[in-house]
Amino acid sequence: MATGARLTADSKVGAVRHFNRFYTRHIGVLQEGLLHSPFSLTEVRVLYELAHRERPTASEICEALQLDRGYLSRILRQFVKSGLVEKIPSQADGRETLLRLTRRGETEFSRLDDLSNQQIADMLHKLPRPAQATLVGAMQHIERLLAGEPAPAQRSAQTYILRGHQPGDMGWVIHRHGVLYAEEYGWDERFEALVAEIAAHFIQHFDGKRERCWIAEKDGEIVGSVFLVKKSKSVAKLRLLLVEPKARGLGIGKRLVEECIRFARRAGYKKITLWTQSILGAARHIYKQAGFRVVVRQRNHEFGHALVAETWELQL
Repeated sequence: MATGARLTADSKVGAVRHFNRFYTRHIGVLQEGLLHSPFSLTEVRVLYELAHRERPTASEICEALQLDRGYLSRILRQFVKSGLVEKIPSQADGRETLLRLTRRGETEFSRLDDLSNQQIADMLHKLPRPAQATLVGAMQHIERLLAGEPAPAQRSAQTYILRGHQPGDMGWVIHRHGVLYAEEYGWDERFEALVAEIAAHFIQHFDGKRERCWIAEKDGEIVGSVFLVKKSKSVAKLRLLLVEPKARGLGIGKRLVEECIRFARRAGYKKITLWTQSILGAARHIYKQAGFRVVVRQRNHEFGHALVAETWELQL
């Protein structure tokens, strides 16, 4: 009986190790440089934490990644030497040093993040849509089990993916903008027509080096979108930020705007501008948090209502 239990346990261990070997080989983490870069997997994870935290300390990074302090110290020392990271004395506590990516570090991370997103997108695109949903669901289930999270009904799932646009996505963007803005603000079909014009122009004049559309998916469903388009050689324009009501509160809108900013810096833009209406409080909050500032306000009567249009700008 004991031997049988031991063998059963061994077979389970073997199955997990087999999956680990298969997946790490499949996504290329065994290569000397992750994503054909000079960085190891651990170094890329450190860059990720620095990009997604507001001036963390080395202790925070250690705790988040469960790294040895000496090992992290060597990585950070190399990043500082390479001009990817800078250290800033903490005003709150003189004994602490805060960390942040330099502009060069942000550019390098954006490049790696884009490559990683594209790698995963390519892997998913080889599968039919039902299989994509099954794969993502299985991964989420594994994550929940290992994290010791309660049953899905007792938790708020946070997992979503961002990808580039595909055939059919523009139709979704136009449709959902038309429906949601009519339901939530009473805007008429002229707004849907404007969104259709923007989407059509994006596809017809798409510049892959300087423009991008991000689509957010959760549980195999599209739940959000945003566009960054070229306004001039030095100015980009953020357009059509949307998050479905059922996916709000997960940080998707904030992440979509952050992706726009990182891409704009990497593409060499000096400024991002956007046009919105003053009643769109949730979007305005995200823009303000990201560092955008209102530069122009103008009363208008767009989409069947008296509104106040706003132009916001972010210097890069």
